[in-house]
Amino acid sequence: MNPYVLATLLSSLGLGTTLTFASSHWLLPWMGLEINTLAITPLMAQHHHPRAVEATTKYFLTQATAAAMILFASTTNAWMTGEWSINDLSSPIASTMFMTALALKIGLAPMHFWMPEVLQGLDLLTGLILSTWQKLAPLALIIQTAQNVNPLLLTMLGILSALVGGWGGLNQTQLRKILAYSSIAHMGWMIIIIQYAPQLTMIALGTYIIMTSAAFLTLKTLTTTKMNTLATTWSKNPVLASTTALVLLSLGGLPPLTGFMPKWLILQELTKQDLPIIATIMALTALISLYFYLRLCYTMTLTISPATTNSTTPWRTKTTQTSLPLALFITSALGLLPMTPTILMLTT
Repeated sequence: MNPYVLATLLSSLGLGTTLTFASSHWLLPWMGLEINTLAITPLMAQHHHPRAVEATTKYFLTQATAAAMILFASTTNAWMTGEWSINDLSSPIASTMFMTALALKIGLAPMHFWMPEVLQGLDLLTGLILSTWQKLAPLALIIQTAQNVNPLLLTMLGILSALVGGWGGLNQTQLRKILAYSSIAHMGWMIIIIQYAPQLTMIALGTYIIMTSAAFLTLKTLTTTKMNTLATTWSKNPVLASTTALVLLSLGGLPPLTGFMPKWLILQELTKQDLPIIATIMALTALISLYFYLRLCYTMTLTISPATTNSTTPWRTKTTQTSLPLALFITSALGLLPMTPTILMLTT
């Protein structure tokens, strides 16, 4: 892709998200979300592969549907209350419709069906943008309007997403689909706590972005998208193979890795809010998710390495990819747990 076109598209992505962050009138966040969708569409279709074009079409249709629902919800709210401000979402019909549209935007269950299919058709870097940057604007809107939305709806979306995210990833062999289900599960954790402690949603989002970026950049460096090729990566880069196993366990939420921090704080807050049953359900869904991360770790570090293999072992060639972002994200994904008190103090 032409670097000028790429720069324009990436700056449009930044512009759309910033516009959504900064707006208080309903039309501006809608416009920001539309700019975001239109900017990422050429990035998704740039390889002209049938799978990429199919993924782009699916993504565009779901995002256009969600944007139309947002516009309809805001118009309904303005019609009923005479108010266009984001913070004045007092109509229950409009707030439910709006929350459903944003859930479709970020791929919360049961509106998640597009997410694994779309991510499977993309290359890893575009998939990384879709899994991280594209979640920011809708989540900012959800945080702003969460207090006006029915608490039962938010709780059901959170539990269902965590459950579907764990359940759906169990039988997958494609790494991009596994990361898509991982994303759905993490979004569930963020939504479940958003009405009680929005700052914990921000912490969960930050750690999710760090861990997902580390996972995607690792797969990009190893040039692998399937589980069976993951098993032979130890011969290509033994150190990266061992750190990747730890990043996957961090995504699963095991202590003493970074991924444990948001889960621990969210379960603690749910217990403080006198919701022990919901906290127990969320902890059990985290166990389901942990199973497929452990399966990936087992495939990667315990099945073939360092024994001989029947498949062709990849050459340990010099890579031209820059490794600084990968190193930074992996270090953050593994070692931020001791910083928990500092992070809590900064966010509360």
